[in-house]
Amino acid sequence: MDSLPPWRPLLRAALQREGRSSNCRWLQLATVASDGTPRVRTLVFRGWSAPAVLDLFTDGRSEKASELRNLPEAEICWLLPRARSQFRLRSRRCQLPAAELLIQRQHHWQSLTPSARALWGWPEPGIPLELEAAFPKELGDTTPLPSNFELLSFEVHQVELLELGGPPHRRRRWSASGAWAEQLLNP
Repeated sequence: MDSLPPWRPLLRAALQREGRSSNCRWLQLATVASDGTPRVRTLVFRGWSAPAVLDLFTDGRSEKASELRNLPEAEICWLLPRARSQFRLRSRRCQLPAAELLIQRQHHWQSLTPSARALWGWPEPGIPLELEAAFPKELGDTTPLPSNFELLSFEVHQVELLELGGPPHRRRRWSASGAWAEQLLNP
């Protein structure tokens, strides 16, 4: 296994300072829409598949999934208020080989609780609401992997950390192209 980039232990420590709050798993994903305008959504962090590759899930019918197919570059912002830290992760969506992607999707699907799986049984996101549409509360363990359950794996290539202690605040940057060497920045 590759060694962890130097920013990963800092992120882990910041997450630990957040305690048991479920909010610490929420991060913001910024993409570019087909009209060139920015879009930001909040998603749930699902884990690391490699030292600098993080996993998120989405509904494959969503606009963000389409945007990432057109332009796989994204930025992820992870604000951890108790730790007073903001991590900005510049990333590119990974394209896994089809067989590996299917295995990973199946693994992640089975790791979800029945209530978490339910979201992929809901009607297509972003279309007009039909009041009689079904919104299941759970999808059981035997529910087959839906085609709209999409794994978003992002390879991080640059990280900025803004630590809001101080004053002054502290800001640092690491870049994969620079062998993850730390660069101090003005806040």
